[in-house]
Amino acid sequence: MMRGIRHVAQLPGVTLGAKRVSLPGAVGFQLNDEMPLARPNVFVGGREFAHLHPDGSLHASLDPGLAGDAIKSGWAVAHPWATQRDGWEGFVMIFTPTTPDELGVVKQLLESSYSFVTGRALKR
Repeated sequence: MMRGIRHVAQLPGVTLGAKRVSLPGAVGFQLNDEMPLARPNVFVGGREFAHLHPDGSLHASLDPGLAGDAIKSGWAVAHPWATQRDGWEGFVMIFTPTTPDELGVVKQLLESSYSFVTGRALKR
């Protein structure tokens, strides 16, 4: 999963840091203050759009349509807080990748989370 962390840390305006509300050892993917936000209401706290748990699973804010697809495909489950606040409809827990191919899918989901919250499309 370290490759996944490095990949996310290389996205424009992203820094890694301790998670405010999670398990000890979780790593938050935070957007710096200069990064414009398209959807500021999707954050649980601060400017964190996703975080990685020590077991390799992640919480992330996704476009609600993509979140639904990820849930139907077995990549994620809706977070219990997804119905608690307007804008959190796409808040999911993404399962721990166990193969390089699964890691590739998780990276794509994290890129999609980044694009959803910032409004910036990533070039591939």
